[in-house]
Amino acid sequence: MKSITDTELTQFRRFIYDAAGITMSEQKKALVEGRLAKRLNTHGLESFSQYYQYLSSGEHPDEVQVAVDLLTTNETYFFREIKHFEFLRTQALAARNRVQPFRVWSAASSSGEEAYSIAMVLADCMESTPWEVLGTDISTQVLKGAARALYTMERARHIPQDYLRRFCLKGAGEHQGKLLIDRNLRSRVLFRHVNLNVPLPNIGQFDMIFLRNVMIYFSDDTKREVVARVIATMKPNGFFCVGHSESLNNISGAVESVAASIYRRTG
Repeated sequence: MKSITDTELTQFRRFIYDAAGITMSEQKKALVEGRLAKRLNTHGLESFSQYYQYLSSGEHPDEVQVAVDLLTTNETYFFREIKHFEFLRTQALAARNRVQPFRVWSAASSSGEEAYSIAMVLADCMESTPWEVLGTDISTQVLKGAARALYTMERARHIPQDYLRRFCLKGAGEHQGKLLIDRNLRSRVLFRHVNLNVPLPNIGQFDMIFLRNVMIYFSDDTKREVVARVIATMKPNGFFCVGHSESLNNISGAVESVAASIYRRTG
């Protein structure tokens, strides 16, 4: 496998910052090298610098998306940081019997576990009240996996047993050791390709937004820009969940803290 130089690493750190607003540390050298090496072979390129020029030419937008997918994919699992789902349940029960849909956005949904976890809670709580879940990500590749909704049992270890029985199908044969999200629940979740680092498409307004374990990779300036865009899609008094290692303190004055890593839109 070809080795990446420090200069080439700097080029790709700039590339992913410009494309996705992600600040990648110098310690990610092995990750960048490992994930991109096959793309050099695919295109018959001799160095990472040549691949960077290939991406920068403006002639290969599909390959740019492939590189973004490779450099931004993160592992996740169902019901990660359970306190947020307990809070979601409380809000969903309080909104029951209203006319307008209760809308939740999983803004960095990765391979879909977060969005489907949200959907399970809403399906359990909302009864006849309409609800919607939107899952978005910058990676088109993980969104394809999210739409398939086929997962290893290891990622499902935190799904409540009742939800496993109601919303999941156990794999057999070639899918032994996996689960498939039930078709009815799957049909209630919409996945879209959205880059939070640029102006957002018209996706409507939300009662609750999950943007978790992503902003740790953003600079403060990028955080402020992304959070401002996201908050603009929140309904008055809507809620914003971030990862437990993240904070919106000194990032936005448009929200106030209501619990650990949970904020409410003010004004």
